[in-house]
Amino acid sequence: GGSIYHVIANPVLHDGALAGAVIIILDCTERELRDQMRREFTSNVSHELKTPLTSIYGVSEMIASGIVKPGDIRSFAQNIHDESGRLITLIEDIIKLSQLDENSIPADPVPVNLYDVADSVVKRLAPQAKERGITIELTGASATVQGIPNVLEEMVYNLCDNAIKYNKDGGHVQVKVTANDEHPVLTVSDTGIGIPREHQARVFERFYRADKSHSKKIGGTGLGLSIVKHAAAYHGATVSLESTEGQGTTVTIQF
Repeated sequence: GGSIYHVIANPVLHDGALAGAVIIILDCTERELRDQMRREFTSNVSHELKTPLTSIYGVSEMIASGIVKPGDIRSFAQNIHDESGRLITLIEDIIKLSQLDENSIPADPVPVNLYDVADSVVKRLAPQAKERGITIELTGASATVQGIPNVLEEMVYNLCDNAIKYNKDGGHVQVKVTANDEHPVLTVSDTGIGIPREHQARVFERFYRADKSHSKKIGGTGLGLSIVKHAAAYHGATVSLESTEGQGTTVTIQF
């Protein structure tokens, strides 16, 4: 059934004769799954780092060899700039995940108004949404959580950014902050492409992409939702996801 066991069997001797056996059965499923995830993560990181580096190396080699026309240098330099930016963003995301994993965020929790954080994120992403005719709206009221401001902002930003990227042109994004029985709740809903049911349990895994072709077009590191999950756990919050393919997705974080 997908479980992994380590079985140890030893004979029991009495006066030199076999009197029985001791069998120890260890359930090592969790350990093996962690090792598998670690191997997958290492493989994915290597691939994600190699792709932009290969592009940078190839373009810079062409410029250095002098085979690039002077008029094309600008576009080649832009390519190096874009791929370097992608590389830096990926490394920054890996560092964030590592800090969240090890509970080593270099800051102390303070009272944070979740509504103000969401308001700041919505304003930052408004131009990006406007380009595709997507409306992004914030509703609700002030709700205070004890947390790390920049980590909370990163969490809200990643959710809203995804809601725009995976939306349809002319779609809608609804961001809502409420206090349910004094427990702040953040909800981000979109009218986008949705997530197939078979992928919903895995979208918070590192580098996992439900639609690889669409993800390649819009960019990103594939770590956004993983950062959301770990940031929520760091703040003692739970994350839930509801999605219907072709209709949209709602992610709820309850503190």
